[in-house]
Amino acid sequence: MHSEVPPFLTFEPLFKERLWGGRRLETVFGKKLPPGEQIGESWEIVDRPEAQSIVRQGPWRGRTLHELWCEHRAAIFGDDVPDSPRFPILAKILDAQDKLSLQVHPSAAVAPQFGGEPKTEMWYFAAANDGAEIFAGLRSGVTGDHFGRAIRQNEAADLVHRIAVKTGDAFFVPSGRLHAIGGGSLIIEIQQNSDTTFRLSDWGRAAPDGSPRTLHIDEGLRCISFDDFEPEVALPDGETLVQCSQFAVEKWNLEIPRRASERRSFALFVCVNGAVEMDGTRLDTGQFFLVPAVAAASELQPVAPATSVLRITLPSR
Repeated sequence: MHSEVPPFLTFEPLFKERLWGGRRLETVFGKKLPPGEQIGESWEIVDRPEAQSIVRQGPWRGRTLHELWCEHRAAIFGDDVPDSPRFPILAKILDAQDKLSLQVHPSAAVAPQFGGEPKTEMWYFAAANDGAEIFAGLRSGVTGDHFGRAIRQNEAADLVHRIAVKTGDAFFVPSGRLHAIGGGSLIIEIQQNSDTTFRLSDWGRAAPDGSPRTLHIDEGLRCISFDDFEPEVALPDGETLVQCSQFAVEKWNLEIPRRASERRSFALFVCVNGAVEMDGTRLDTGQFFLVPAVAAASELQPVAPATSVLRITLPSR
């Protein structure tokens, strides 16, 4: 193993207050939240100009993800990762106590028109209350003209497809897919490194100062895939939950130790049930950790019953 590179890396989370957030990141995942705030998002892995993951422990404590990507790319991430200026994945945990806005993210073809970035994402429901649901795509037969008129009159809710979800479900949100998360779910979100979102409706909710929430109806209507009718939850293909050109997400149910990777490439993990041990350190539910390429042969050791992890990787070049 490369003498300088730790066998795994963990990062300091960045907490984001949201109108729809709550405190379950603390009660369920043990995160140390700021007192009194409604925390809706924990940005666990991020390399953006305005937000940066920082190594939280070990000999590389204090280094940023961007430093690792720029200065130690081969050792940490491997030789076959994309040649992008920043780490291509943004990983979050969402505490949706109330429903989120009805929104859309632009595709690579459309994003430059707005000075934005394309965004495809997936959701894993780490916990979902009885009756939890999401809104995604359009009901069969809804046209762009019909939806456009309805959204401007604040009457579009019945035109959006609704899907019941439960703990352990996964859902794919390609760019262009109209969507909103309903209340009552704790979600692990894996997405392209982008923060471009166009909000079409916030269900009449006001901002904290009482003013109407900002909407982006014109931009959003130009981004929606109007042939996207009634999608459903992702059907796993073996261990693979979602695989696309931006990332792959697997779910491993660990009963015995298992190597992080079979090739010389990094793997990003989050423990979704139980706990694992890496190099003598216990990593509990809700903890993200990155296994560097030079440590790909390291093993994840389950140390609690029914341990499972999500494994996030990038497609080979």
